[in-house]
Amino acid sequence: MITFGPVPSRRLGYSLGINHIFPKHCTYACVYCQVGKTTNMELTRREFFPVSQIVNEVEAAIARTTERDRSIDFLTLVPDGEPTLDLNLGILIRELKKFLIPVAVITNSSLIDRPDVQEELMLADWVSVKVDTLEEDSWRKINRPHHSLSLITILNGILSFRQKFTGELVTETMLVSGINDNEESILSLSGFLAELQPFKSYLSIPTRPPAESWVRPPDAEVLQQLLQVIERRCSFFDLLIESEGDDFVSTGNLAEDILGITAVHPMRESTLRKLVEEVNCDWNLIESLIMSGQLFRLTYLGDIFYTRR
Repeated sequence: MITFGPVPSRRLGYSLGINHIFPKHCTYACVYCQVGKTTNMELTRREFFPVSQIVNEVEAAIARTTERDRSIDFLTLVPDGEPTLDLNLGILIRELKKFLIPVAVITNSSLIDRPDVQEELMLADWVSVKVDTLEEDSWRKINRPHHSLSLITILNGILSFRQKFTGELVTETMLVSGINDNEESILSLSGFLAELQPFKSYLSIPTRPPAESWVRPPDAEVLQQLLQVIERRCSFFDLLIESEGDDFVSTGNLAEDILGITAVHPMRESTLRKLVEEVNCDWNLIESLIMSGQLFRLTYLGDIFYTRR
């Protein structure tokens, strides 16, 4: 499935996700990635799915959601890979805007210095760029980028894009214990954000199972200290440490819905049970997906999650 949801988003309301990249084709191999380790590290932009196929699936998903009297706040390009690797990104955004629903793109920023990528991202209504750190060593430890990428080039690309983009630009930073959760890192980050002046800067901590099991969020005391540092320079920052909520919607085929969502969005057991109960289904469906190898159960920070293999 190319579409999933709509899912409740802490930033975008109800978001219809669009997974338009083949699984785990990315420019980064972030240690905290919630959809597993990168299996195809690449920088070359190419077509993954025909635009017509993506648009047809989006149209069908919108129709199913409308039938259930649910609204969609954003059409969000948030694949389990890097969205700007899609050579048809600009064409796709133009086609999606015909549905008269705002289009969002969540990118890791790795290709944003390229003129063609900037031109295509400018077509979106809302763009999120990743800025986990301004320090080269930390960047390589956290994001584990393709060897050809340059952090300073990416940061300059973000600044350049900011000057052109007329929509809402937000940044996202994931704080990982022992790497970028120190005062020096936050001071350099806040200086960059103060220069960038995005609409909003989101700070997150790992709340779902990461690609590397050793990844942990900063201690509460450390996190509080870091927030005091950054809020002195960036009044536009927001902390995302709560779960996304549990108001997920089924489009009529629960198994497909669950597999589509968990391919890019691991679900807590409590959230999944609520969804199963709301459609009057039996938990045996979940067990059968696990037995068939399509769904995987795992534990992180005391919570049980389900993710697609």
